[in-house]
Amino acid sequence: MRKYQITEVGENGNHAGTKATADIAAVADSLGFERCIIKVDLNGHSAFSKMRRQIFYCLDYKKALKQIEPGSIVLLQHPFHHKQINREKTLLELKNGKHVKFICVVHDVEELREYRDSDYYKKEFETMMTVADVIIVHNAKMLEWFVSKGFPADKLVNLEIFDYLHTNEYVTPSFERSVSIAGNLDVQKCKYIAGLKDVEGTTFRLYGPNYDDSLSSVPTIHYEGSFPSNEINSHLTSGFGLVWDGEGISGCIGKSGQYLKYNNPHKLSLYLSSGLPVVIWEAAAEASFVKENGVGITVGSLTELGDALNKIDEKCYYSMVERVKSVRERLISGYYARTAIGKAETLIG
Repeated sequence: MRKYQITEVGENGNHAGTKATADIAAVADSLGFERCIIKVDLNGHSAFSKMRRQIFYCLDYKKALKQIEPGSIVLLQHPFHHKQINREKTLLELKNGKHVKFICVVHDVEELREYRDSDYYKKEFETMMTVADVIIVHNAKMLEWFVSKGFPADKLVNLEIFDYLHTNEYVTPSFERSVSIAGNLDVQKCKYIAGLKDVEGTTFRLYGPNYDDSLSSVPTIHYEGSFPSNEINSHLTSGFGLVWDGEGISGCIGKSGQYLKYNNPHKLSLYLSSGLPVVIWEAAAEASFVKENGVGITVGSLTELGDALNKIDEKCYYSMVERVKSVRERLISGYYARTAIGKAETLIG
Protein backbone atom coordinates (compact mmCIF):
# COMPACT_ATOMS: atom_id res chain seq x y z
CA MET A 1 0.00 0.00 0.00
CA ARG A 2 1.46 3.37 -1.06
CA LYS A 3 1.72 6.17 1.50
CA TYR A 4 1.56 9.91 0.92
CA GLN A 5 1.39 13.12 2.92
CA ILE A 6 -0.09 16.39 1.69
CA THR A 7 2.51 18.94 2.74
CA GLU A 8 2.42 22.73 2.57
CA VAL A 9 5.74 24.39 1.71
CA GLY A 10 6.70 28.05 1.53
CA GLU A 11 8.52 29.96 -1.16
CA ASN A 12 11.88 28.86 0.29
CA GLY A 13 10.95 25.21 -0.08
CA ASN A 14 10.75 24.65 3.68
CA HIS A 15 7.64 23.50 5.50
CA ALA A 16 5.17 26.40 5.65
CA GLY A 17 3.76 25.59 9.08
CA THR A 18 5.03 25.58 12.66
CA LYS A 19 7.90 23.50 13.98
CA ALA A 20 5.32 20.99 15.23
CA THR A 21 3.91 20.47 11.74
CA ALA A 22 7.39 20.40 10.21
CA ASP A 23 8.48 17.73 12.69
CA ILE A 24 5.45 15.55 11.92
CA ALA A 25 6.22 15.86 8.21
CA ALA A 26 9.86 14.88 8.82
CA VAL A 27 8.84 11.81 10.84
CA ALA A 28 6.35 10.85 8.12
CA ASP A 29 9.18 11.16 5.57
CA SER A 30 11.18 8.62 7.57
CA LEU A 31 8.19 6.27 7.54
CA GLY A 32 7.94 6.34 3.75
CA PHE A 33 5.14 8.88 3.26
CA GLU A 34 5.78 10.47 -0.13
CA ARG A 35 5.15 14.22 -0.19
CA CYS A 36 2.45 15.83 -2.30
CA ILE A 37 3.48 19.48 -2.30
CA ILE A 38 1.06 22.38 -1.89
CA LYS A 39 2.95 25.66 -2.33
CA VAL A 40 1.87 28.40 0.08
CA ASP A 41 2.54 31.97 -0.99
CA LEU A 42 1.02 34.60 1.27
CA ASN A 43 2.67 37.58 -0.42
CA GLY A 44 0.33 40.32 -1.61
CA HIS A 45 -3.20 41.22 -0.57
CA SER A 46 -4.57 42.57 -3.82
CA ALA A 47 -7.43 40.89 -5.63
CA PHE A 48 -4.96 39.75 -8.30
CA SER A 49 -2.57 38.22 -5.72
CA LYS A 50 -5.43 36.35 -4.04
CA MET A 51 -6.74 35.06 -7.37
CA ARG A 52 -3.24 34.00 -8.43
CA ARG A 53 -2.78 32.10 -5.14
CA GLN A 54 -6.02 30.20 -5.58
CA ILE A 55 -5.14 29.23 -9.15
CA PHE A 56 -1.88 27.70 -7.97
CA TYR A 57 -3.63 25.95 -5.06
CA CYS A 58 -6.08 24.48 -7.56
CA LEU A 59 -3.25 23.26 -9.80
CA ASP A 60 -1.31 21.75 -6.88
CA TYR A 61 -4.34 19.82 -5.64
CA LYS A 62 -4.96 18.51 -9.15
CA LYS A 63 -1.35 17.27 -9.19
CA ALA A 64 -1.86 15.62 -5.80
CA LEU A 65 -5.02 13.91 -7.00
CA LYS A 66 -3.13 12.54 -9.98
CA GLN A 67 -0.06 11.57 -7.92
CA ILE A 68 -1.89 9.57 -5.22
CA GLU A 69 -2.66 6.01 -6.25
CA PRO A 70 -6.00 4.31 -5.49
CA GLY A 71 -6.20 2.51 -2.14
CA SER A 72 -3.31 4.45 -0.62
CA ILE A 73 -2.89 5.95 2.85
CA VAL A 74 -2.70 9.75 3.03
CA LEU A 75 -1.51 11.73 6.04
CA LEU A 76 -3.05 15.17 6.67
CA GLN A 77 -2.23 17.76 9.34
CA HIS A 78 -5.10 19.86 10.69
CA PRO A 79 -6.20 22.52 10.69
CA PHE A 80 -5.30 23.89 7.29
CA HIS A 81 -5.05 27.59 8.04
CA HIS A 82 -5.51 29.01 4.53
CA LYS A 83 -8.49 28.92 2.25
CA GLN A 84 -7.50 26.78 -0.72
CA ILE A 85 -9.76 26.26 -3.67
CA ASN A 86 -10.17 22.61 -4.61
CA ARG A 87 -8.84 21.22 -1.31
CA GLU A 88 -12.10 19.83 0.06
CA LYS A 89 -13.19 18.61 -3.38
CA THR A 90 -9.86 16.81 -3.84
CA LEU A 91 -9.97 15.14 -0.43
CA LEU A 92 -13.51 13.89 -1.01
CA GLU A 93 -12.60 12.65 -4.47
CA LEU A 94 -9.61 10.78 -3.04
CA LYS A 95 -11.80 9.21 -0.37
CA ASN A 96 -14.83 8.34 -2.47
CA GLY A 97 -13.29 7.94 -5.90
CA LYS A 98 -9.87 6.48 -5.19
CA HIS A 99 -10.83 4.81 -1.88
CA VAL A 100 -7.91 6.42 -0.07
CA LYS A 101 -7.61 6.01 3.71
CA PHE A 102 -6.81 9.18 5.68
CA ILE A 103 -4.75 9.56 8.84
CA CYS A 104 -5.40 13.03 10.27
CA VAL A 105 -3.03 14.57 12.81
CA VAL A 106 -4.66 17.25 14.96
CA HIS A 107 -2.59 20.28 15.94
CA ASP A 108 -5.36 22.59 17.15
CA VAL A 109 -9.12 22.41 17.64
CA GLU A 110 -10.50 25.91 17.26
CA GLU A 111 -13.79 24.98 18.91
CA LEU A 112 -11.82 24.19 22.06
CA ARG A 113 -9.29 26.98 21.76
CA GLU A 114 -11.95 29.62 21.02
CA TYR A 115 -9.28 31.84 19.52
CA ARG A 116 -10.52 31.96 15.94
CA ASP A 117 -13.65 29.86 15.98
CA SER A 118 -14.84 31.12 12.60
CA ASP A 119 -17.10 29.55 10.01
CA TYR A 120 -13.97 28.66 8.04
CA TYR A 121 -12.52 26.57 10.89
CA LYS A 122 -15.87 24.94 11.60
CA LYS A 123 -16.03 23.84 7.97
CA GLU A 124 -12.40 22.70 8.02
CA PHE A 125 -13.08 20.62 11.15
CA GLU A 126 -16.21 19.07 9.59
CA THR A 127 -14.20 18.09 6.51
CA MET A 128 -11.59 16.38 8.70
CA MET A 129 -14.27 14.46 10.57
CA THR A 130 -15.79 13.39 7.24
CA VAL A 131 -12.63 12.15 5.52
CA ALA A 132 -10.63 10.81 8.48
CA ASP A 133 -10.34 7.07 8.95
CA VAL A 134 -8.06 7.52 11.96
CA ILE A 135 -7.36 10.70 13.93
CA ILE A 136 -4.22 11.25 16.01
CA VAL A 137 -5.14 13.49 18.94
CA HIS A 138 -3.00 15.16 21.60
CA ASN A 139 -3.85 13.25 24.76
CA ALA A 140 -6.49 11.26 26.66
CA LYS A 141 -8.57 14.36 27.46
CA MET A 142 -8.76 15.40 23.83
CA LEU A 143 -9.53 11.80 22.86
CA GLU A 144 -12.54 11.85 25.20
CA TRP A 145 -13.71 15.09 23.60
CA PHE A 146 -13.53 13.60 20.09
CA VAL A 147 -15.56 10.63 21.26
CA SER A 148 -18.17 13.08 22.58
CA LYS A 149 -18.30 14.57 19.08
CA GLY A 150 -19.20 11.17 17.64
CA PHE A 151 -15.85 9.88 16.36
CA PRO A 152 -15.28 6.17 17.16
CA ALA A 153 -12.90 5.64 20.09
CA ASP A 154 -11.25 2.70 18.33
CA LYS A 155 -10.23 5.01 15.47
CA LEU A 156 -8.49 7.54 17.71
CA VAL A 157 -4.78 7.43 18.62
CA ASN A 158 -3.26 9.24 21.60
CA LEU A 159 -0.05 11.03 20.60
CA GLU A 160 0.85 11.71 24.29
CA ILE A 161 3.21 14.62 23.53
CA PHE A 162 4.56 16.41 20.45
CA ASP A 163 8.12 15.60 19.47
CA TYR A 164 10.75 18.32 19.20
CA LEU A 165 13.36 17.26 16.66
CA HIS A 166 16.85 18.68 16.96
CA THR A 167 20.49 17.62 17.01
CA ASN A 168 21.83 20.05 19.61
CA GLU A 169 24.35 18.59 22.02
CA TYR A 170 22.98 17.56 25.41
CA VAL A 171 24.19 19.60 28.38
CA THR A 172 23.16 18.57 31.89
CA PRO A 173 21.14 21.49 33.29
CA SER A 174 22.29 23.29 36.41
CA PHE A 175 20.32 23.05 39.64
CA GLU A 176 18.49 26.32 40.26
CA ARG A 177 15.18 27.22 41.80
CA SER A 178 14.55 29.39 38.76
CA VAL A 179 11.90 29.12 36.07
CA SER A 180 12.34 29.72 32.33
CA ILE A 181 9.54 30.93 30.06
CA ALA A 182 10.08 30.65 26.30
CA GLY A 183 7.65 31.94 23.68
CA ASN A 184 5.68 35.02 22.77
CA LEU A 185 6.10 37.42 25.70
CA ASP A 186 3.38 39.85 24.67
CA VAL A 187 1.60 40.72 27.93
CA GLN A 188 -1.61 41.42 26.00
CA LYS A 189 -1.63 37.89 24.58
CA CYS A 190 -0.10 36.14 27.61
CA LYS A 191 -1.43 38.34 30.38
CA TYR A 192 -0.08 36.17 33.19
CA ILE A 193 3.44 37.38 32.31
CA ALA A 194 2.57 40.85 33.60
CA GLY A 195 1.65 39.25 36.93
CA LEU A 196 5.04 37.57 37.42
CA LYS A 197 6.15 40.67 39.34
CA ASP A 198 3.81 39.55 42.12
CA VAL A 199 5.26 36.03 42.41
CA GLU A 200 7.58 35.88 45.42
CA GLY A 201 10.52 33.58 46.00
CA THR A 202 11.16 32.68 42.35
CA THR A 203 13.52 33.97 39.66
CA PHE A 204 12.17 34.03 36.09
CA ARG A 205 14.23 33.88 32.90
CA LEU A 206 12.28 35.03 29.84
CA TYR A 207 13.09 34.11 26.22
CA GLY A 208 11.23 35.29 23.15
CA PRO A 209 9.85 38.24 21.18
CA ASN A 210 7.64 41.13 22.34
CA TYR A 211 9.24 41.53 25.75
CA ASP A 212 7.76 44.39 27.79
CA ASP A 213 10.67 46.55 28.95
CA SER A 214 8.68 47.69 31.98
CA LEU A 215 9.36 44.25 33.49
CA SER A 216 13.09 45.01 33.57
CA SER A 217 12.61 46.95 36.77
CA VAL A 218 11.46 43.77 38.54
CA PRO A 219 14.52 42.19 40.23
CA THR A 220 13.18 38.63 39.89
CA ILE A 221 12.64 38.87 36.11
CA HIS A 222 15.55 38.57 33.66
CA TYR A 223 15.17 38.88 29.89
CA GLU A 224 17.60 36.55 28.10
CA GLY A 225 16.81 37.39 24.45
CA SER A 226 14.96 35.81 21.53
CA PHE A 227 16.23 32.80 19.59
CA PRO A 228 14.94 30.66 16.67
CA SER A 229 13.40 27.27 17.39
CA ASN A 230 16.54 25.40 16.30
CA GLU A 231 18.74 27.35 18.76
CA ILE A 232 16.62 28.00 21.83
CA ASN A 233 17.37 24.55 23.32
CA SER A 234 21.02 25.41 23.87
CA HIS A 235 20.03 28.45 25.95
CA LEU A 236 17.72 26.58 28.35
CA THR A 237 20.37 25.23 30.69
CA SER A 238 19.17 25.63 34.28
CA GLY A 239 16.18 25.30 36.59
CA PHE A 240 12.71 24.48 35.30
CA GLY A 241 10.58 25.34 32.28
CA LEU A 242 7.11 26.78 32.90
CA VAL A 243 4.03 25.49 31.06
CA TRP A 244 1.37 28.11 31.72
CA ASP A 245 -1.03 30.31 29.78
CA GLY A 246 -3.95 32.64 30.25
CA GLU A 247 -4.79 35.82 32.04
CA GLY A 248 -3.40 35.42 35.53
CA ILE A 249 -1.00 33.82 37.97
CA SER A 250 -3.68 32.32 40.21
CA GLY A 251 -4.60 29.71 37.59
CA CYS A 252 -4.75 29.28 33.83
CA ILE A 253 -7.89 31.36 33.42
CA GLY A 254 -9.29 32.72 30.16
CA LYS A 255 -9.72 30.98 26.81
CA SER A 256 -6.04 30.34 26.12
CA GLY A 257 -5.51 29.12 29.67
CA GLN A 258 -8.48 26.77 29.64
CA TYR A 259 -7.24 25.29 26.36
CA LEU A 260 -4.46 23.66 28.41
CA LYS A 261 -7.14 21.27 29.70
CA TYR A 262 -7.16 19.67 26.23
CA ASN A 263 -4.02 20.44 24.24
CA ASN A 264 -0.36 19.43 24.20
CA PRO A 265 1.53 22.73 24.45
CA HIS A 266 4.59 22.64 22.22
CA LYS A 267 6.38 24.56 24.97
CA LEU A 268 6.34 21.39 27.09
CA SER A 269 8.17 19.55 24.33
CA LEU A 270 10.68 22.40 24.00
CA TYR A 271 11.64 22.32 27.67
CA LEU A 272 11.87 18.55 27.96
CA SER A 273 13.85 18.28 24.71
CA SER A 274 16.26 20.82 26.23
CA GLY A 275 16.70 18.62 29.28
CA LEU A 276 14.75 20.80 31.72
CA PRO A 277 12.22 19.48 34.22
CA VAL A 278 8.97 21.45 34.10
CA VAL A 279 6.38 23.20 36.22
CA ILE A 280 2.86 22.80 34.78
CA TRP A 281 -0.64 23.82 35.80
CA GLU A 282 -2.19 20.97 37.79
CA ALA A 283 -5.41 21.01 35.71
CA ALA A 284 -3.61 20.84 32.35
CA ALA A 285 -4.18 17.72 30.28
CA GLU A 286 -0.43 17.14 30.11
CA ALA A 287 -0.05 17.32 33.90
CA SER A 288 -0.68 13.56 33.88
CA PHE A 289 2.21 13.02 31.42
CA VAL A 290 4.50 15.05 33.67
CA LYS A 291 3.51 13.16 36.80
CA GLU A 292 3.54 9.69 35.21
CA ASN A 293 7.03 10.25 33.80
CA GLY A 294 8.34 12.05 36.88
CA VAL A 295 9.68 14.97 34.83
CA GLY A 296 8.43 17.93 36.84
CA ILE A 297 5.94 19.29 39.33
CA THR A 298 2.38 20.59 39.15
CA VAL A 299 0.92 23.67 40.84
CA GLY A 300 -2.53 25.21 40.95
CA SER A 301 -1.27 28.79 41.17
CA LEU A 302 2.04 30.52 40.51
CA THR A 303 1.76 31.94 44.01
CA GLU A 304 2.60 28.38 45.17
CA LEU A 305 5.76 28.31 43.07
CA GLY A 306 8.27 29.57 45.64
CA ASP A 307 7.19 27.05 48.29
CA ALA A 308 7.01 24.21 45.76
CA LEU A 309 10.54 24.85 44.48
CA ASN A 310 11.95 25.22 47.98
CA LYS A 311 10.91 21.63 48.67
CA ILE A 312 13.16 20.41 45.83
CA ASP A 313 16.79 19.85 46.78
CA GLU A 314 19.70 19.14 44.47
CA LYS A 315 19.34 15.35 44.72
CA CYS A 316 15.63 15.50 43.86
CA TYR A 317 16.32 17.87 40.97
CA TYR A 318 18.92 15.65 39.36
CA SER A 319 16.68 12.60 39.74
CA MET A 320 14.12 14.51 37.66
CA VAL A 321 16.83 15.47 35.18
CA GLU A 322 17.71 11.80 34.63
CA ARG A 323 14.07 10.97 33.90
CA VAL A 324 13.80 13.99 31.60
CA LYS A 325 16.85 12.73 29.72
CA SER A 326 15.03 9.52 28.78
CA VAL A 327 11.99 11.45 27.51
CA ARG A 328 14.29 13.90 25.72
CA GLU A 329 15.85 11.10 23.67
CA ARG A 330 12.40 10.10 22.48
CA LEU A 331 11.35 13.65 21.67
CA ILE A 332 14.38 14.58 19.59
CA SER A 333 14.19 11.33 17.58
CA GLY A 334 10.48 11.55 16.73
CA TYR A 335 9.47 8.56 18.87
CA TYR A 336 5.99 9.78 19.78
CA ALA A 337 4.88 10.73 16.27
CA ARG A 338 6.46 7.60 14.80
CA THR A 339 4.64 5.41 17.34
CA ALA A 340 1.30 7.17 16.84
CA ILE A 341 1.48 7.04 13.04
CA GLY A 342 2.43 3.36 13.24
CA LYS A 343 -0.62 2.66 15.42
CA ALA A 344 -2.80 4.59 12.99
CA GLU A 345 -1.53 2.51 10.07
CA THR A 346 -2.33 -0.67 12.02
CA LEU A 347 -5.90 0.53 12.67
CA ILE A 348 -6.37 1.17 8.97
CA GLY A 349 -5.11 -2.33 8.23
